[in-house]
Amino acid sequence: MSKKLLKSGLIVSFMTLISRVLGLVRDVVVANLLGANAAADVFFFANKIPNFLRRLFAEGAFAQAFIPVLTEVEEQGDRDRLRLFIARVSGTLGTIVTVVTLIGVIASPVLAALFGTGWFLDYLQGGEDGAKFELAASMLRITFPYLWFITLVGLSGAILNTLNQFAVAAFTPVLLNVAIIACAIYLSPMFAEPAYALAWGVFFGGCIQFLFQIPYLKRAGVLVKPQWGWNDPAVTKVRKLMIPALFGVSVSQINLLFDTLIASFLVTGSISWLYYSDRLLEFPLGLFGIAIATVILPTLSRDFVSDNSKQFAANMDWGVRMVSILGIPAAAGLFVLAEPMLLVLFQRGAFTVETATFASYSLMAYSTGLLSFMLVKVLAPGFFSRQDTKTPVKYGIWSMMANMGFNLILAIPFGYVGLAMATALSGTVNAALLYQKLHRNGVYQVSSETLMFLFRVALACVSMVAAVMYFLPDMTQWYEWHWRQQVWQLGLLILIGATVFISVLLLLGVRLRHLQAVQANVQADT
Repeated sequence: MSKKLLKSGLIVSFMTLISRVLGLVRDVVVANLLGANAAADVFFFANKIPNFLRRLFAEGAFAQAFIPVLTEVEEQGDRDRLRLFIARVSGTLGTIVTVVTLIGVIASPVLAALFGTGWFLDYLQGGEDGAKFELAASMLRITFPYLWFITLVGLSGAILNTLNQFAVAAFTPVLLNVAIIACAIYLSPMFAEPAYALAWGVFFGGCIQFLFQIPYLKRAGVLVKPQWGWNDPAVTKVRKLMIPALFGVSVSQINLLFDTLIASFLVTGSISWLYYSDRLLEFPLGLFGIAIATVILPTLSRDFVSDNSKQFAANMDWGVRMVSILGIPAAAGLFVLAEPMLLVLFQRGAFTVETATFASYSLMAYSTGLLSFMLVKVLAPGFFSRQDTKTPVKYGIWSMMANMGFNLILAIPFGYVGLAMATALSGTVNAALLYQKLHRNGVYQVSSETLMFLFRVALACVSMVAAVMYFLPDMTQWYEWHWRQQVWQLGLLILIGATVFISVLLLLGVRLRHLQAVQANVQADT
C-alpha cells in the first residue's frame, strides 16, 4: 500500500503540475489582457462565485462525504449495487445542482449585490464603481453554468479516484486553462470588453471537462443512467455526511468570499492583487497539498473500513511528512521571492510594475499560511474517511469566525494585505484544531521520527532562505532588467535555494528512505 500511495501521489502531482503550469500561462494571458483594472476585478469576482459553489458541490464537501461511502459500497464486492449507488447519487446531485444553476443565472444581479456590496451601494448612489456591479451581474450569467458542468466533473473524478484511476481527474483541469487561454487570444478581439471572452472561456472549459471524462467512466464500467434516489440508504448517508461538510471543507472558500466582500469597499485593484497573489499560492498548494489529499482519502477510507488503526495513523504520518518537506520551503520561497516571481510571470501588457509590487505584499501574507492550508488537506481526511463530518465543520466554523474577526481587525490598518493575513491566520487555527482533536481521540499523533524530520526540514529551510537573501539583487535592478534577465536571475535564485535546501537535508542525514520508512512500516503492518 505504501508504494502504491507514493506512486499515486507522484502521478497526481505530475498531472497537477501540468495543470498548474498551464494555469500560470492562463494567468499571464489574463494579466496581459486586463492587468488590475476594474474589468479584471469584475472577472475574478464573477469567476469566484461558481468556483466557491464548485467546492461545495464537487471537489469539497461532496467528495469528502461521497468517497468514504463509495469505498464502503465498493468493498462489498457487489458491482450492480455499486452502479445503482452511482446512478442514484448522480441523479440526485444532478437535479439539485441544475436547480441551483438556474436560480444562479436568473438571480445573478442579486448575487452581484450580495457579494459585491460595495459596488452595489455605489451603483445605487450613481458612483463610478456602479459600472462594476452591472458588469458583474452580466458576467455571472455566463460563468455560473460552469457550476453545473464542474459538479458532474467532480462526481466522475471522485468515482475514478476511488477506483485508483487518479490521472484522469488530475489532468482534467488542464482543459479549462486551455479553453480560457484560447478564448483570451481568439475571442477577446470580438468584444468591446475583453473580460467577456474570459467569461465564455470559463463556460466552454466546464463543458469540455465534462465531456472529457465520460469515455473513462464507460471504460471503467460505471457510466450509468442517472436516477433520483433521495431516500436510498447510501445516498441518505452521503447527504447526512455532506450537510455539515459544506462548511467544514469549504472554510477557506467562504473566507475568500468574505475577503471579496470587504475588498469591494477598498480601492480599485484590491481584488486583482489578492487574485494574482492567491494564484501563485495555489500553485504549490495544488501541486503538493491537494495532490496528497486526493490519494490519501480513499486509502484512509479503506483503512477505516478494514479496522486497521495502525495503518491509518501511519498513512496520516506519511501525509504530514510529504506536505511538510514540500510546503515549508515553498512557503519560504514565495515569501522571499514574491515580487520577482510576479514580475517575471505577469509584467507585460496591462500588468504594471506597480501591480506586481502591490500583489507581492498580499502574496507574502498568504505564504505564511501555506503549510497550514496543506496540513488541513491532510488532517481533514482523517475525519471524513471515518465518516465524521461534524467535527471538522465545528472547527471550520470556529476558523471562519476567527477569519472574520481577523479581517475586521487587520483590514483597517493594512487594507487588502490585512485580508490575506487574516486568511493565513484562520488556516493555522483550523489546522491546529483538527490536529488537537485527532490527537486527543487517539486517532493520530505525530511520531517522534516525523518531529525530528520536521526539525531537519526547518533547519534546511533557514539555510535556504539565508542563501537566497544573500544573492538576491535589489528590487530597483529587477525593474531595470529586461524580461530575459529577470527570468535568468529568478531561475538562478531558485536553483541556489533548492541546492542549499537539499544539500543541508543530506548533511543532516535525511534520505529517501526516511519517507519510505513510514511506508515500509505500513507495509509490514498490512
